[in-house]
Amino acid sequence: MAQRRKIIIDTDPGQDDAAALMLAFASPDELDVLGLCAVAGNVPLSLTSRNVRIVCELCGQSDMPVFEGAMHPILRKQVTAEHVHGRTGLDGAELPEPTMAARSQHAVDFIVETVMREPAGSVTLCTLGPLTNVALALQMEPAIAGRVRELVMMGGGFFEGGNITPAAEFNIYVDPEAAAAVFASEIPIVMMPLDVTHQLLTRKDRVARIAALGTRPAQVLVDWLAFFERFDEEKYGSDGGPLHDPTVIAYLLKPELFSGRHCNVEIETQSQLTVGMTVVDWWRVSGRKPNAMVMRHVDADGFFDLLTERVGRL
Repeated sequence: MAQRRKIIIDTDPGQDDAAALMLAFASPDELDVLGLCAVAGNVPLSLTSRNVRIVCELCGQSDMPVFEGAMHPILRKQVTAEHVHGRTGLDGAELPEPTMAARSQHAVDFIVETVMREPAGSVTLCTLGPLTNVALALQMEPAIAGRVRELVMMGGGFFEGGNITPAAEFNIYVDPEAAAAVFASEIPIVMMPLDVTHQLLTRKDRVARIAALGTRPAQVLVDWLAFFERFDEEKYGSDGGPLHDPTVIAYLLKPELFSGRHCNVEIETQSQLTVGMTVVDWWRVSGRKPNAMVMRHVDADGFFDLLTERVGRL
């Protein structure tokens, strides 16, 4: 059996973040989750921390270390997305408040300490929200850039445009300075943009297969998706909404589901019109050095087969 991949998940749940956490928890043979870091994003930090712990308890992971990180972007005012995710960030299912507590250590300290302690090239960072915690960790200890195995992230868009502004995807828009620092860091990056996630629609037939599992975690996920997809169904006129964040975990489990190319990616931080845009040199016309593996295509049926099978294990 291949060695389990050591990962840190940095997240701002969010129903699709919750689905990503569930996929990771259901894959202990492949993934060794060292800890979960909450960051302000879809909702404020107090709620993202709460939501991480709710998902942990739902999945029988009450011993999982959870750390609270940045309360706001590095330079900008906080932007949240209650209009998509609801007041709590996890609207759609009635669940008890978590009984497990977050650890006292700050998430940024945990990231730095863990990456510096574990063998170089052994820890993968999985980011499902704004990149604030990772950027602050790089600021605190630049040496982590040479020790991280890979950073697999959900964020950005190019041919698909943005989802919070015409040009920008939410995770990058919230803290573009953080994103710029991460893309400049020379950490090996795998980027899951809207171009991929918009191919992964929670169609009724796909959600029905998850519901048919009949387990408590599966039903909660179905309820979350029903709430989450309503916004995108209205926006895009689609059958179901795009499932963004689980692409990060799915890539670790089955990278063959995805295809893309190495590109240079720069983050716009100055323009009022396009701030937060991921400027992807897909056609390699700039001459700038590639700094990310940018995914463009995904086997959607294979992705939902994987998600359904793993959620059935919880």
